[in-house]
Parts: sequence; C-alpha cells; structure tokens
Amino acid sequence: MIEKMKFLSITGPKADIDRVVYTYLSRYEIHLENALSELKTVKDLRPYIESNPYKEELAKAGELVESYHELLPEHTDRKLKLEEAVDLIHALDSELKELTDKKSGLVGQRDELQASRDKVAPFNGLNYDVKKILGFRFMKFRFGRISREYYEKFYAYVYDSIDTVMFKCEENDEYVWVVYFVPEKLADKIDAIYASMHFERCYLPDEYEGTPVEAGHILDDRISAFQKEIDGIDKEIVEAISSRKDELVAAYFTVRTFSTNFDVRKMAAVTKHDRHNFYILCGWMTQKDAAAFQKEIERDDDTFCIIEDDHNNIMSNPPTKMKNPGLFKPFEMYVEMYGLPSYNELDPTILIGITYSILFGFMFGDAGQGLCLLIGGYLLYRFRKVRLAGIISCCGVFSTIFGFLFGSIFGFEDIIDAVWLRPQEAMVNLPFIGKLNTVFVVAVAIGMGIILMCMVLNIINSVRSHDMEKIYFDTNGVAGFVFYLALTVVLVLYMTGNALPATFILVVMFLIPLIIMFFKEPLTAIVEKKSERIEGGMGMFITQGIFELFEVLLSYFSNTLSFVRVGAFAVSHAAMMQVVLMLAGAEAGGSTNWAVVIGGNLFVCGMEGLIVGIQVLRLEYYELFSRFYRGSGRAFEPYGKAAGEQ
Repeated sequence: MIEKMKFLSITGPKADIDRVVYTYLSRYEIHLENALSELKTVKDLRPYIESNPYKEELAKAGELVESYHELLPEHTDRKLKLEEAVDLIHALDSELKELTDKKSGLVGQRDELQASRDKVAPFNGLNYDVKKILGFRFMKFRFGRISREYYEKFYAYVYDSIDTVMFKCEENDEYVWVVYFVPEKLADKIDAIYASMHFERCYLPDEYEGTPVEAGHILDDRISAFQKEIDGIDKEIVEAISSRKDELVAAYFTVRTFSTNFDVRKMAAVTKHDRHNFYILCGWMTQKDAAAFQKEIERDDDTFCIIEDDHNNIMSNPPTKMKNPGLFKPFEMYVEMYGLPSYNELDPTILIGITYSILFGFMFGDAGQGLCLLIGGYLLYRFRKVRLAGIISCCGVFSTIFGFLFGSIFGFEDIIDAVWLRPQEAMVNLPFIGKLNTVFVVAVAIGMGIILMCMVLNIINSVRSHDMEKIYFDTNGVAGFVFYLALTVVLVLYMTGNALPATFILVVMFLIPLIIMFFKEPLTAIVEKKSERIEGGMGMFITQGIFELFEVLLSYFSNTLSFVRVGAFAVSHAAMMQVVLMLAGAEAGGSTNWAVVIGGNLFVCGMEGLIVGIQVLRLEYYELFSRFYRGSGRAFEPYGKAAGEQ
C-alpha cells in the first residue's frame, strides 16, 4: 500500500526558521521540495543563502567517528547541548591530532630501521663487520643476489676463472644472496661478468654495527623500542576515545542534527522585502502527519501552514512511501529493485509476497527443508533484520505446506502420506495431448490465472493514469483480457471434455479483441479526440500491424508456457532428493548413511533453493510486473525525524 500524501506550504518570519525546524519539522517526516521551483508563479522570491556554520565541526566529528568506529557505540542516550558538543569535538580533535602526529613520526623512524633490517637480513651468513666492509678503499665490494639457476652456472663455469672472492649468504627457492670482492682495477670487468649473470645489487646504508647478525639484533632492539612507544601512544588514543565514547557519539549526533536542520535553507525561498522578510518551505507529508502538524501549530502565531489539495497547482509529483503489513515488508526489497511505484500506481508488494511464496513452495515442496528455511530465515530476520531472510522465511512456510501436500519430508516419501499428490507419479489424460504430469497442468493453470489477474491490475493502473490505449486496446488491457479469458475458458472446457460455446460466440470473443488490438492507435486517437496520421501509408500500417499481432499471439503462448518451469522444478526437486536417498542407501533396504542424507539435504536445500528463488523472481519480473507495473515513482526521502534519528 502507498501512504496518502499532502502538500504543505509553511511560512513565517525569516529569522524564525530555526525555531520552526527544531520545534516542529525535526519531529515529523517531511519530503522537502525546492520552494523556488514550486512557486515559480510567485513574484519577488529569492533563495535563502547562508553558509552552514556547523560544516567544519560536523566534518571533524564525522572523521573521528569514522576513524574510531570500532571503539564507539552505535547509539547513545547521552544528550549534549550544541556548545558542549562543539567544545568536546575541538578538544578531542586537538588531543588526538597531537598524539597521531607523534605516532606518525615514530612510525616513520621505525619503518626506516625496518627497511635497513630487511636489507641486511639476507647477509647473515657473512661473519664480518659490515661497517668495516663499507669502509674498504682499495677493494671493491658488492652486496646482492642471483637467481639459483644462474648462481649454479656461474659457480660451475665462471667463478674459478676470474679474480673475485664471493661469499654465499642466505638462499631460498628462487635466489642466493652473495657478497663478492674484487680489486679496484678489475672492478668494471668483473661487475660486467656478474651483471651478465643477472646479479641484482643491494645498497646497504652506513649505519650497521658488527656482523650482519649483530647488526640485526641491534636494529631489532631499536625497532622494538620504537614499537613500544607507538603501542603506548595507541593505548593513550584508545583511552582518550574510550573515556569519552558516549560523549563523542552524542556530540556527533548533536552537530549532525543542527547541520541538517540548518541545511533546510537550501530548499527554502525568501520574500524580497526591505524589512519584513518571510521564509517559505514546501514539501510532502503523510496525511496523518500533516493533520497532526497543522493541529500543533494552531496556537503558534508566527507559523502558518497551507495544505494544497488540488494537485494541478503543484509542480512536483508526490513521492512514494510504501506501508505494508510486517509480514510483507521484506518483499519491498524486490519491488525497489524493479522500481518504486508512482504515487497513483498500485503497490505490488502484497501481490509479489503471495505469488512469490506460493510459486516457491510449489517448486520446492518439502516439509522438512521448508521448516528449516522457515526457522533459519525467521531467526536471521528477527536478529539481523536481513530482508532476504524474511523472504526466505515466508517461502519456507509454503514449502512446508506443499511438502505435506506432496508427502515429502527431507526427501523421504514413505514417512507421511501425500495429502494431494506425488509430483513424479501423478499423471492426467488430456485430449489431443495424452498423458501429462499433473503438476505441469496445474502450473500452467496457475500461470494463466496470474496473467489474467495482472491484466486486471494493468487496467486499474491505466485508469488511474488516464491512459486510454492501455485501458481498452492494449494486449494487457480490456481487449487483451477478453481474448485471453476466452482462450482460457475454451481450453478448460476442451480439456475437461465439456461442450464449447457456439461458433458465433467464439468469433466475437476471439476476433473482435484481435481487431481492436490491431487498430489500437487509430482507436486511441478517436477516443482521445486527436488526429491520427498513418505514417508510411496504409500498406505499411497493415504489414506492421500483422507482425505486431503475430508477436502478441506468440507472447501469449510463450508467457503461458513459461509457467511450466514451476511444475518442472517440483518434479526435479523430488528427483534430486531421490538420488540423495539412493546414494545414502535408504532405498536399497539396507542401513542408511545418515551423513549422506544430511549432506545431500543441505546441498539440495542450498543449491536448488537459490535456483528456484531466482527462477521465481524471473517469473515475477517478466510475467507479472511487465504486464501492469510501471515502477516510475520516486522515493519519499524525509527530512526531520528520519534525518535526525540516532
């Protein structure tokens, strides 16, 4: 269902806008519209231009809350005045900035030492003072690494033939770290030979004491000392936040509320008078809130409210606020995914809730698995408010019902009797077709009923939007409804062996709707009293009409057969569970492997449940929504109570 909306114009002295916002509007849900756009015909209006004085404090508070959200509660009952909130934000921001700057300096020094530590670590095998090596004057040295492949080739074929001393240090699966020494005069030649072996040089800074192992220990101690200081600062930051966590959250909500309230000016207009200026706010409220608001300001001499009932005098379209019973609220998610209904359109939430659950239950009929979906979905929705879980829980109800109708519980079909039929066994004889699975016939019959219902809904929506073509001449309008209803009745009579209506009646019921759909554009022009010019001539009009009519007949056929999948999945579900029980040995008469039964049930419940859910959603969107639903509405986005909630 869609809430009834009222359009309000609120006005008062310009200087009084903050009081009105804090006293009234912050406690109601109002969808504000730009007053200048709504009041285009009113002269001497200008925008309300003032910079937000709370912008800086809100940014600081938001940054603090975002940075330390894991230490803060989501809600608090603590309340702060604006001055207290601003003072707290500035004090805490200054304190934390000092600590974080100090921490950043220490982290930088620690990281530099860690980089040095990482550079010297691969040379732990060199048992010589690094600083002395770095001080050599007549002997060149090179620290670096070579891939294992080239190291072995170099050591086997080149090393003994050149004037160099190489010390092997650490190694792994890819590289060998080495230090080689070479006389200064031969350095260029030897370096070239090593370079040809893909030697990658490492440059060590001049800050090591002792051998690489000793230098590593010294660096580790210095790194640990810096880390200890960093940990101490982290502890101070946590204590600073934790000791004032409720105050910080309260300060953030206080400043956010004041900032949001101040930003109402962006939507307001102001009269152009020298002395007595007035603000004007325009927006939508629910009928209930509008009545309560108007009653509340009756004794307020500085605030005036006019409710506009004539929508022809309103520039904007009413926003959509859906209000459905709690059982169907999760299904609003599917409606929102397709598009919100416009204000004058039928809300399909209850329809999708009923049809989706029934079709899912039909395709996934198992009392045991359905009960698991019901309980699991309910608990998840109850404690985590996951809307998809609420949908799963509703589907679980009908899965359980159809499980009893099909006599299936966790795949076992010998525990309870089928109240209705067993999907794999039930067959029916049909004229012209022969034997056919009963669930296929029932699925198609359900589909035809749903299609007819959607045509009725399309006619209602079209009447509300005053669309003559879609009311009378469309494939889902009156003409299409009469044709498809006649087709449904004839099929039912024929399949049940009853006599068909007279030929004249069949001609009227089939031919006339097709002719109306063929000439829908000229007929619409006549009804709306507009001149209709046939583009391309009569020949092109007839040719195009024939192809469109053929497409319409083909779509009726394909859309109807699309519901066969409902019966197909009911059969396949039973077949999959039969395979699970066969693998578990439950059908062989021997001992049952319960691990296979449990695992198989979990697998089927998860995999087929997902597939069935997607297939039913496809049916909803393509076979139901496409017939009657426009989904061109805009969301009701309230300022005030919803915007200022903690």
